Amino acid sequence: MPRGLTPLVSEESATLLSSPVVAVLLSPKHAKQHPLIPRVIPAGSLTTLIGVSPWLVDLLVCPQQYKCTNPAYLFPVLNRGFLFPHWVFQATNCKMEWSSCTDEYEKLVIRMSTPRVVIDNAVCSTATIVKFDSARKHGILLEAVQVLTDLDLSIKKAYVSSDGRWFMDVFHVTDQSGNKLTDESVLRYIEQSLESIHNGRSNHKNGLTALELTGTDRVGLLSEVFAVLADLQCDVVEAKFWTHNGRIASLIYVKDCDSGTPIEDSQKFNKLEARLRNVLKGDNDIRSAKTSISNAVIHPERRLHQMMFVDRDYQRNPIFKFTSDIPLVTVQNWAERGYSVVNIQCKDRIKLLFDVVCNLTDMEYVVFHATIHTAIDQAYLEFYIRHKDGTPISSEPERQRVIQCLQAAVERRACEGVRLELCTEDRQGLLAEVMRTFRENGLNVTRAEISTTGDMAANVFYVTDAIGYPADPKIIESVRQKIGLSNLKVKELPFVCHQKAEREDQPVGVGGAVLLSLGSLVRRNLYNLGLIKSCS
Repeated sequence: MPRGLTPLVSEESATLLSSPVVAVLLSPKHAKQHPLIPRVIPAGSLTTLIGVSPWLVDLLVCPQQYKCTNPAYLFPVLNRGFLFPHWVFQATNCKMEWSSCTDEYEKLVIRMSTPRVVIDNAVCSTATIVKFDSARKHGILLEAVQVLTDLDLSIKKAYVSSDGRWFMDVFHVTDQSGNKLTDESVLRYIEQSLESIHNGRSNHKNGLTALELTGTDRVGLLSEVFAVLADLQCDVVEAKFWTHNGRIASLIYVKDCDSGTPIEDSQKFNKLEARLRNVLKGDNDIRSAKTSISNAVIHPERRLHQMMFVDRDYQRNPIFKFTSDIPLVTVQNWAERGYSVVNIQCKDRIKLLFDVVCNLTDMEYVVFHATIHTAIDQAYLEFYIRHKDGTPISSEPERQRVIQCLQAAVERRACEGVRLELCTEDRQGLLAEVMRTFRENGLNVTRAEISTTGDMAANVFYVTDAIGYPADPKIIESVRQKIGLSNLKVKELPFVCHQKAEREDQPVGVGGAVLLSLGSLVRRNLYNLGLIKSCS
């Protein structure tokens, strides 16, 4: 116990305050504006707390060197966002000096805002449970989901609840094979990453130049893009390429081939931008084609969602659409509670939850409660959302816009076509050669992920024929022979016809049933957590 404090309750309660601290006072107005940054009482003014209502005081902390002369009663009620029983400490007038308590105050704020993470492999027989509790702030759910999806983990179930200023998440996760997580290094990485979320996570690609491209999709476009980069001596280190509704978005990280450093020559910058813009324009995309060089440190896949959102891909009609896996999205208002309830039913896949939460966050919506459930190959997601100002969706045009945007968020990463994996020794012009081979054989790339590790290139391509149908296996085999059978491998083949037949058998009224069942499920979960008074 710090000197100068006499606990009027049990020593067990007192140990919750485990380090020296200073008394802090939080007015109602200040609490609303700055929930995690309490105001420190100036030196010598501790006695002003006498007679103050207990709920105004957030924490009691007292450096050990403080000297006590006059008694005062303080009621610390907040610890990590949860209300504990009122602990009463008898303290005396503390003659404080600001310089002596600054470090302890900073430590206190860090301790208050550090998330709590529990990883459990014993409770569930089929999945690893990750529990994440944190002070609530806009975007915190997205950051937590990002930690899991960056490891390519599958989220089978999830429950999200917020209580006041606190946020509580439970995730049931497996690896891509459906197994629980047993690697201690992975478990330790998840725990450390989630605990450090409030410190920020850097996505900066050191020593690389980032190129952002948007425009109209067409067969052979990537071949032309990588041919320009090879011609201008730009080495592609990493890249992501998405297509949706006839539009493309690409984020490409490059470095100078000769020096191995970022491109800094302004003339080369201008030439690179101009040539790539001409490629993207083609014959009929003069206005909407965009090329920019960015130093942004944002998460690459989140940036691709933002680029396509700005490009308004969700408002465009696809040129060819042969898959029937169209996400079912409904949005309704729960007037009694002041929420807008978003329900999504679609085919389950890796990073689905990230894509949905990413778009809700970037559209300035806050997720207060959510439940996610998967069954066989289907995913059911329900979110209780509000605007950042606390209001629900207020108009029919806004409701339709949310539906369109969430459908687009799910579809952008949908796996259309044959998945080809290229693993070979990296060299200058490799991508240009591969893409030229695809184009010469009439293959269209619908999505691509390019990466290099040391001297090896590991690339993934999803390809269809020129109009979006599954590529002919004979053409795929011909392309493999040209590139190298041991280098280019077919990972998986689509089953479009079989999937379509299954979808046609589903009843039209499935949307209402999904909304009702998930609505009942999430309300029951919130009731069990004690967050609402009734689940009816």
